Amino acid sequence: MSCKLWLALLVGILLPFSDAGRQMPKLADKKLCADSECSHPILIARALQDYYPGDCRFIPIRQGQLIYVYAMLKDRGNMFWAGSVQDSYYGQQEARIGHFPSSVVEETHPLMPATTEVKTDKWDFYCY
Repeated sequence: MSCKLWLALLVGILLPFSDAGRQMPKLADKKLCADSECSHPILIARALQDYYPGDCRFIPIRQGQLIYVYAMLKDRGNMFWAGSVQDSYYGQQEARIGHFPSSVVEETHPLMPATTEVKTDKWDFYCY
């Protein structure tokens, strides 16, 4: 068999087992943000411990990293926040927004009040 055929066969077998490119279950129906688009960070937090995500909705966090928090999930998902990790060297890590447990971080710098309630949509929990 040619290399292209093997590659196509391998991708066809493994892709259905990947989380990429599919809708994942919602963690919550609402979230609190600083604005209606959740585009402004609410606060900066520092990771108290390492966090290894269970699936693609979540971001990995290393102890000591700074996280810009953009949303706090409400109701059944109130233990999770959404944000992006900032490494010690800007550009060292690709910026990616994802969820993480609020229990693994401590608030260090409040930036804006999280007073705007926003409904979550399917893109909040979509795996790319």
